[in-house]
Amino acid sequence: MKNYQNILFDLDGTLIDSKEGIVNSVKYALSHFSITVEKDEEIYKFIGPPLRKSFSRYYGFNENDTELAVAKYREYFSKEGMFQNALYKGIPELLESLINAKKNLIIATSKAEIYTKQILENLKIDKYFSFICGSTLDGSRSTKGQIIQYILKANNLLCDNCVMIGDKSHDILGARESNMDSIGVLYGYGSYEELKQANATYIIKDVKELQLKLQ
Repeated sequence: MKNYQNILFDLDGTLIDSKEGIVNSVKYALSHFSITVEKDEEIYKFIGPPLRKSFSRYYGFNENDTELAVAKYREYFSKEGMFQNALYKGIPELLESLINAKKNLIIATSKAEIYTKQILENLKIDKYFSFICGSTLDGSRSTKGQIIQYILKANNLLCDNCVMIGDKSHDILGARESNMDSIGVLYGYGSYEELKQANATYIIKDVKELQLKLQ
């Protein structure tokens, strides 16, 4: 693997298992529309992609209902959901080793930036990142491609010295929009087939292997 200096990390499904908080927040939002979810697994597809796209795509909401669903989601998430998560095993050790190797670590997530910063602080890993970038609450910056472009411009980075790490196809496709290499991880919520179809530069099975490859 190439020796990358700048390492961009997705959050949900890559650094943290955020399943519980996201599922509960989506359920709360859908309950406002009298929609009941029988199995939590039906909501796992919400983990990663922008909220507005997910509500519109999976429940056929029009623009007004989509905005209301997002508002309801955030109503629960801002109070409880953002704290219903946990670091994947080995993540603190991975981040520490990369910092010791003089790597520049950046967060690139579709989660709202304001919540992302609070989550990282709560989990005590915010200190590892030189730059934290998420989506804006008004949706003006929401796709992974937009987020990566913003990071590159704000930090004056060249994409050939950067790599994007994520567990879903939108992480890989977002990196490709900037001609950036990508690493798909299999311990999150994406499948091998999904990551391969998106043309991930590399596909890694677990955190231990990720640490070995990046150093």
